[in-house]
Amino acid sequence: MSDITQCPACETRFKVSGEQLDAHDGLVRCGRCQEVFNAREHMQDEEPSPQLPLPIEEQPIDGTVASEEESLIHDESTSEAATNTTEADFSPIPNVQGLAEMPLTLAQQVEASEELAEEVPATPPRKRRWVNVMAALMLVLTLVAQTAYFYRVELAAHLPGLKPLLTHYCGLLGCTVELPRQAELMSIESSELESDRVQSNLITLHALLHNRATYTQAYPSLELTLTDMQDQALARRIFHPADYLKAGFQAQSGLAANRDLEIALHMDTTELKPSGYRLFLFYPQ
Repeated sequence: MSDITQCPACETRFKVSGEQLDAHDGLVRCGRCQEVFNAREHMQDEEPSPQLPLPIEEQPIDGTVASEEESLIHDESTSEAATNTTEADFSPIPNVQGLAEMPLTLAQQVEASEELAEEVPATPPRKRRWVNVMAALMLVLTLVAQTAYFYRVELAAHLPGLKPLLTHYCGLLGCTVELPRQAELMSIESSELESDRVQSNLITLHALLHNRATYTQAYPSLELTLTDMQDQALARRIFHPADYLKAGFQAQSGLAANRDLEIALHMDTTELKPSGYRLFLFYPQ
């Protein structure tokens, strides 16, 4: 047995059977506009709509009236032909989770179908992409510049080829690229306090400095403390590189990697009469 249903979107009428409705829980797709709807909720009467009685005046039937009747008959036959030829689309409708347990309404079915559809992400405009790339590049350059500023001494020590560039960069910022000052890699290999044979109040301090680093370091400062028999301090003095470097040595050049430096300091110890000394090196803060 066939029934007639009507599409709520395009108002197309077509016949459906009970087996077809049971197979899809009443959901059908219009063959004309592809609208999915519940056919049971839009059933139509199979009989044509009743016609209102119209008074007929006794007038001679002329060609105009005959044409109007023929037009009405033609419209009814065209409508009936459209009803008979339009068919519903019973292609499989996507299964929606929970449909078997509880039938969904048409609005819920459409909403679920839209949620299952794949979303295509919108492609960002090319201009915005270039702005993001430029912003990321500026951040990277800023980070590199900050790293070069704070670690300029280490970079110049381990990468001597970069020192001219770092020096120029510091010249723009008002800073300097100094030599490394790692006191733990600078050692006093030997030292000796020698008295003058002629003048006993004159003494000479001999010391041997060694740079154990793999790069050039700045010359350290030396602190000499003269002590008595009880190892109590009698006098203390600090010698900077300019005080102990021989002629021809420049403090800016530094002590090369794995190199030694012999120094000799002459002092007058009138009335002190030291019997011992302490010597250590350091870099001023």
